[in-house]
Parts: sequence; C-alpha cells; structure tokens
Amino acid sequence: MINHTTGLSAVRDPARRPHGSRRDPAIDEAVLEATRKLLVTRGYSATSIDLIAATARVSRPAIYRRWRSKAHLIHEAAFPDPGTSACEDDVAAEITRLCRGALTLYADPVTREAIPGLLHDLRLEPAMRRLIDDRLEAAARRQLAGQLQHGEADGTVRVGTDADTVMDVIAGAAWYAVVVRKVADLEAAAAQLADLVLRGVLARQTDG
Repeated sequence: MINHTTGLSAVRDPARRPHGSRRDPAIDEAVLEATRKLLVTRGYSATSIDLIAATARVSRPAIYRRWRSKAHLIHEAAFPDPGTSACEDDVAAEITRLCRGALTLYADPVTREAIPGLLHDLRLEPAMRRLIDDRLEAAARRQLAGQLQHGEADGTVRVGTDADTVMDVIAGAAWYAVVVRKVADLEAAAAQLADLVLRGVLARQTDG
C-alpha cells in the first residue's frame, strides 16, 4: 500500500470507475480534501460517507457516483495519483528513491490514519483490494522487476533477486521506522534503509 511521491504508486486508470466518468473536478477535490481533513481530526472509523458529504457540502449520491465505497474513497484521498513516476536508470538510485518515498509517505498523518482501517475493510472486499493494488503498486513492481532483470543480465544484481520481496522489505521497514520508532530524520533513515537493502540486491563485486 505504498504510495504518492514514493514512486511506488501506479498511474490511476479513470476507466475503472464503475459509475461513470467524473463530472466536476471541483467536487472531486472538495470530497478528497474533506476526507483527508476528517481522517486526521476524526480518525478512520468516524470518517463516514455522511460526514464527508456534509463537510464537502455535496450529496451522498455525488460521492457514490465517483467512488464505489468508503474504502475506495479513503484510499484515493490518502494515496493521490502523482502522475507518471519516472524511475531512476541505476538500480541503486532507484531503490534509494523508493526508500525515501516510502518513508515520506508513511510520515504523512493522513496515510497513518488511513492504512489500519483500509487493511481491515479491504480484507472484506477482495475485488476492491485487487483493483486498488493494481492502481497503487502493480506498475511499480513490474518496473522494478524489469530493472532487476537487466541488472542480473549485466552482472550488477544478484541472480534470483525478487522485486516483490524488495518492495515488501522497503514498505515494511519504512512503516515500522515511522509509525513505531517514530524516526525524525527521514533522509538519514532512507539512506540507511537503502544501504541495507542494496547489500542484499547488488552482486558482491559491486559492493563498496
């Protein structure tokens, strides 16, 4: 569930919305902004569709025309679309970018409030979970997998390095560092995490 400036999120596909295209971008932004505000001030459970609608001054149907569920709406509010995310050509630089982005993402109070509730609700909606995973991570994981394969071919990456495992390690470590350890220096934490991950990714002859 990693995401916005992280480089761990995929580009959103508006065609996946079942209730038609968006009608008014101003309504979309009002709803998303209200959702983000309520997540921080009220928490996930109290951030109901009714409260979001009242705060954004829109109707419930206006929300449901755009988002099929509370989980879908909160996910988009917490993980906004950054547009096309350019990856680094160098594997080491890309992994460093991913580590920095993950830490930045989880340091956002909106994200911290959203994730526990989303994990619970999405467990009850497997189809929605798959749709959201596709939007958020699938492209980034494929992108990293391609980079690792090229690295294996030229001898800079250890043979058999799995992109999903690398992404999981980055996400899990970043979440723990920010939420549990509450690190203050995100840049230093990103550099340390990247160094550790790269020791398992890069072939021995490239170790410095």
